Amino acid sequence: MNDKLKNEHTDYFYKAVLSLKTVEECYNFFEDVCTVAEIREMAQRLFVARLLDDGKTYQEISSKTGASTATISRINKCLEYGTDGYKTVLGRLKNNDNA
Repeated sequence: MNDKLKNEHTDYFYKAVLSLKTVEECYNFFEDVCTVAEIREMAQRLFVARLLDDGKTYQEISSKTGASTATISRINKCLEYGTDGYKTVLGRLKNNDNA
C-alpha cells in the first residue's frame, strides 16, 4: 500500500466503491466522480492488463486498444513489480467467468 495515498478521504472513497452492488450503480457513481475520459482511461488500463496477462504482444495490444507503448509498458511494470492489484482483480474476474 502506498503511504502517500493512505488517508481518511481515500479510505472513505474506497469504502464507497466497495458499497456498490451492480454495474449500473458503478456507472452512476463513476460518472458523477470522474470525467468520461478518466473512466475510459481506467477501463483501457484494465483491458491492457488483461491482454498482457493473456500473453498478447505490445503491438497486438496497441492495435486492439489504442494504448501507447508507454502506457502498455507502465501497466506491464505494475503486473511484474507492483502491488498485485491488477492480478487480484484479473484473477477474480477469470474465476467469475468460469463459475
